[in-house]
Amino acid sequence: MFHKTEEEIMKHWQTNNSLPVVSICTITYNHEKYISEAIDSFLMQETDFPFEIVIGEDYSLDTTINIIKKYMEKYPNIIKLITSENNVGMNPNFIRTLLACKGEYIAICEGDDYWTDSKKLQLQKDFLDKNKEYVITYSSVIGFNDQGLIKKYIGGVKKDLSSKELREATPINTLTVCFRNIIKSFPLEFSQAKYGDLFLWALLSDYGQGKYLDNISPSMYRIHRTGVHSMLSMSEVYDNSLISFSMMFAYYKRIDDKEMMKYYKKRILEMILNTTDSTFFIFTYSLKKYLIRKYAGVKKIFKSVIG
Repeated sequence: MFHKTEEEIMKHWQTNNSLPVVSICTITYNHEKYISEAIDSFLMQETDFPFEIVIGEDYSLDTTINIIKKYMEKYPNIIKLITSENNVGMNPNFIRTLLACKGEYIAICEGDDYWTDSKKLQLQKDFLDKNKEYVITYSSVIGFNDQGLIKKYIGGVKKDLSSKELREATPINTLTVCFRNIIKSFPLEFSQAKYGDLFLWALLSDYGQGKYLDNISPSMYRIHRTGVHSMLSMSEVYDNSLISFSMMFAYYKRIDDKEMMKYYKKRILEMILNTTDSTFFIFTYSLKKYLIRKYAGVKKIFKSVIG
């Protein structure tokens, strides 16, 4: 557990505002092996402003919640816990945790990843304060597993992004982002998407551009067999991408954004046309299973894409 007391962390906060300036949003499920490393990396942040750590704990089957509660005893004014008496699922948990964040800015890091730079939040907050045309900042990551660093892991983009590029689901290293807390409600389609982070970038694109900051040390992206995304098979990635792009198509159709409807229709069709013969059966079965049976209204949405 982090060695500094709550008073030591808070003594440099130069504001009388009772609200946090930055909220750290972290969702966690069965992360008993990793959650301490994540929370420690949040608590080590050296800032001149108040921050809060908002943890959405999704009814883990291990001791994750007990570990969090021990941290809460030591840091009661910094750590906030959101939980329920049942498992709500990744995206609903993500949404409820985001909406509980009170800061002017929100930083994201899931409970199995962690940060390495103690100045991360200060650098991101200072940049956003001075550059109103940007809505989100992000930095680089290093992939690793139980055996060590994974040199071949690439991660998200390392460049600035226009609003259009954010809207087009350009991959960003989610565990590194800090953005303006400007989305106060989420469309129904968002809760159905598998990749809520890509959808979030699209929603944020209405308010500005994306800035890659190369002066922040890389954050650590953990690849393990129980990871939500890191160990998915190719067919599962296809599933999740199709569901997410279909939901984004549905959203832009509902708000009558023809340009983005056209873009996501193209993305969906390209995915179908680029599947190999060996994966086609799995692929079409997944469409039937996920896009038709599980999600109400998706059959009609998908027909409008390919029809």
